Amino acid sequence: MSRTRRHPLPRTARIAALAGTSMLAVALSACSGGGGDGKGALGADAGAKVAVNLTGDNAKAGEQVKVTATEGTLENVSVKDGEGDALAGKIAGDGRTWTSDRVAAPGTTYTVETKDDRGRTGTQRFATQQAGKVNKLDFNFKAGSTVGTAMPVSITFDHPVKNKAAVEKQLKLTTDNGTKGSWGWYQDQAGRQRVDWRPQTYWKPGTKVKLDADLKGVDSGADGGWFVRDYDNTFTIGKDQQVEVDLDSKRLQLVRDGQVVKSIPVAAGTPGGEKASWDGKMVLMRKEGTIRMTSQSVGLGDAYDKMVRDSMRLTDSGMYVHAAPWNAGNYGRVNNSSGCVGMSDADADWLYAQVQPGDLVEVTGPGSKGQAKLGNGYAEWNMSWTAWQKLSALTPGTH
Repeated sequence: MSRTRRHPLPRTARIAALAGTSMLAVALSACSGGGGDGKGALGADAGAKVAVNLTGDNAKAGEQVKVTATEGTLENVSVKDGEGDALAGKIAGDGRTWTSDRVAAPGTTYTVETKDDRGRTGTQRFATQQAGKVNKLDFNFKAGSTVGTAMPVSITFDHPVKNKAAVEKQLKLTTDNGTKGSWGWYQDQAGRQRVDWRPQTYWKPGTKVKLDADLKGVDSGADGGWFVRDYDNTFTIGKDQQVEVDLDSKRLQLVRDGQVVKSIPVAAGTPGGEKASWDGKMVLMRKEGTIRMTSQSVGLGDAYDKMVRDSMRLTDSGMYVHAAPWNAGNYGRVNNSSGCVGMSDADADWLYAQVQPGDLVEVTGPGSKGQAKLGNGYAEWNMSWTAWQKLSALTPGTH
């Protein structure tokens, strides 16, 4: 094996070499931004002296990020996830601490970058624990759609929400005209958790509405799971119109801007028993076109199985307004359907083209089976404003 012979340096050269090594060490220290060891302290001697409350690879999700200066004061703090989205936050008045406005989401890696009052910088990374269960949600309208003046904002969750107040605080609904409203919590017909936002009075036509559900990092509570993303949605309020059904006269009217546009003879549900129609204030949920309707789906045995056109849904339990040509002899004369409001093909075609999801549909007159329960469609307009506000998880006026 070859050997390289080492020659001792003169004393003066050794002193110069040692001095150079010392200068290099100082330079490295000054350039290091604080690599971060995951234990809270950031930076080497020349880096920013700060500590972060969340550390390591299994940090607790759902906590605000807090950065504390252990020496000097903070000038700037940036906390971003792997996609570059920043957690907004504020530096306290004394400059010693920075706290994020929102919490850290589960299964996310964050990079914390700091700069203090001496220009020293530091960087640290931490990752939060994975979510054991993820909760998702669905809206009752498509983004950018136009809906009627009675349409509530309705959110349905995949899993139960026990921390209702924490979730409701993150639901922000804004309008271009300051519309007043409130959230209300209940279960839908299928037993799923639901929260609706209802205006105090019907929407004003032309209102622009924006919903921001800033839920990323919020815990639903026991058996509910975590939210791992934010949602946003917009819609516009359309024409001022409503449908009025009179069970006594057996007629339906479309009213627009307070004026009757057309009156149509109809046949509604058979009075008494399960075949009667619901009454009260309902909302046109969806225009479903031609669909298959079976009596078994609404608990009425084998009474019917038909393809039905111009179907306009009023309740989750299966009440519709639709074309019913097989019942032509009874329009305007006899209510003998299985609960729906039927009319001729021509009248149904016309009405279907005129109405919009979100239009109020009000059924009055004798022979109904009462009002549909809250959760069976959109029945909140049958409640007083005071009663509706009580279904919020927050104090009225705070949301």
